[in-house]
Amino acid sequence: MQRDQTSSDSADQREQEALDAYSRTLIDVAAHVAPSVAAVQVLRRGRDGRDRPQGSGSAVAVTADGFLITSAHVVADTDRGQLTLADGREMAYQVTGRDPLSDLAVLHADRGELAAAELGDADRLRVGQLVVAIGNPLGFAGSVTAGVVSALGRSLPARLGPQTRIIDDVIQTDAALNPGNSGGALADSSARVVGINTALAGIGVGLAVPINSTTSRIVSALMHEGRVRRAYLGVAGAARPLPPRWAEQLGRKAAMEVSDVVAGSPAEAAGLRRGDIIVEVDARPVERPGDIQRLMVGTAIDRFMVLRVLRNRQIHTLTAIPDELRAA
Repeated sequence: MQRDQTSSDSADQREQEALDAYSRTLIDVAAHVAPSVAAVQVLRRGRDGRDRPQGSGSAVAVTADGFLITSAHVVADTDRGQLTLADGREMAYQVTGRDPLSDLAVLHADRGELAAAELGDADRLRVGQLVVAIGNPLGFAGSVTAGVVSALGRSLPARLGPQTRIIDDVIQTDAALNPGNSGGALADSSARVVGINTALAGIGVGLAVPINSTTSRIVSALMHEGRVRRAYLGVAGAARPLPPRWAEQLGRKAAMEVSDVVAGSPAEAAGLRRGDIIVEVDARPVERPGDIQRLMVGTAIDRFMVLRVLRNRQIHTLTAIPDELRAA
């Protein structure tokens, strides 16, 4: 009986130690990241010339001299507003640049001395890993919720005029997100910001745009140029299995079948047709639309791009010159 009691006490102690370690991790992350998260109030000038609140969200300070990252949809209809920092300071901000196709925007505060967050690399995340969401949901400043990475590699559609782009590698988490969390931080257990909270997809399903090499380049472009330049090919399609012969020859199982070619587009000028199967672009394998999308960066504009397509059981080589993607 004594041994059973000792064993039970030991198990309770181990459980308490585990809970304490979990709590200590959350406390540490909150202490390091919360000072970098600001409440964003969106202002719009009315007909009478007065500024009126039009919405709210969150933002994450990334430099001490005043730059913050938020979600593009938070500041979609304004160029300025008011920030409230974790230490209670209030200051105006200007929108330096926004990119609806990644749902990221950069703000600049009128005054510096911000507590810059440490940025991590979402490409290193693993399913099941602890993450902490910090933001200002429903007007409650500095709210902290915790959960795990539920899934990686999710996709989130984004629009710019008639153009639709898929945001790749979106993080899914069960950390509670509510209106006002958008633009806030998703941090790992080392207090590094690995995502910008962007959407509530359902009960217990939150989504965050990853912080990785791709989004870091977008943020840098927004800081320095106020916009992100992207190339435009004018082709739509979907992944499809390759015929066995070509799968063996090319060393992969899938490619992208063209479902639509936009009239007057670089794709049409290159001779692409509906039903073509794109297997390579600039010697890089294409298995799904996202593989082409990732190549449509600013440096591809007005540059020759070599496409290899499977048509009528033969490989054809086409040359396209992408335009710059512009909103309608």
